[in-house]
Amino acid sequence: MLTRSTGPSTMLEADPAYMPWGMLAAIDLHGCEVAPLADPDTIGAFVRAVIDAIGMRAHGPLRIERFGDGCLEGWSAMQFIETSSITVHADEVARRCFVDVFSCRLFDADLAAAVAVAHFGGSPTVRVLPR
Repeated sequence: MLTRSTGPSTMLEADPAYMPWGMLAAIDLHGCEVAPLADPDTIGAFVRAVIDAIGMRAHGPLRIERFGDGCLEGWSAMQFIETSSITVHADEVARRCFVDVFSCRLFDADLAAAVAVAHFGGSPTVRVLPR
């Protein structure tokens, strides 16, 4: 089930002249498959696939590292894109994954979530915030 929230609009209501610079899609996946969350190659493939799907271009190399202690250990990835960045935090212990896509160019957040589900499984919740 896809849940979508555009977030609070108090800033927009308080200042009608406010013009967002970009958008953030916060994609939370729960009930993911463990193996893809524990595999840096799958995480890298996801980042490349989501960049292609939403029409962005990578800027520089993908950084992916495993760190943390105990149940907080997991893979994280960060990729600059020409319009901002994509981050991924994989939690194989709790079978969840958190993806943030921020861009000053509009993109299809639901498509980004669908690509995440295709790579990690699970059920997505998507929140889109103007920034």
